[in-house]
Amino acid sequence: MELKAGLKMNNDIFEAKCKKLVVEYSNKHIDKTDNTCITPKDVYIVWQCKTLQNSKALLSTTLSDGMYYELTYNGDKKQIYLDAYKKWEKHLNTTFKEKSCHDKYSRF
Repeated sequence: MELKAGLKMNNDIFEAKCKKLVVEYSNKHIDKTDNTCITPKDVYIVWQCKTLQNSKALLSTTLSDGMYYELTYNGDKKQIYLDAYKKWEKHLNTTFKEKSCHDKYSRF
């Protein structure tokens, strides 16, 4: 998605555009048998940052579909990119053992 000519990106515009894009993507890809759709009120920002003319945000929705979204604004090209991810599982690695900083040959 490209920003309209003459429109300057600020934090409020970026947040609103991100939520709109997530709503559009989610509603397009949601299972039709769920008989539901979401609005921007169902989208929340998990994390966001701005560096120079670029912005990035991680968003999710109130849907229990395990999806989260990474949106990146490229200020040089005035474009927003959306990456959609699905969390499959949270795996606990119980074989990891912290080593003391005093262990002579410890690396990890």
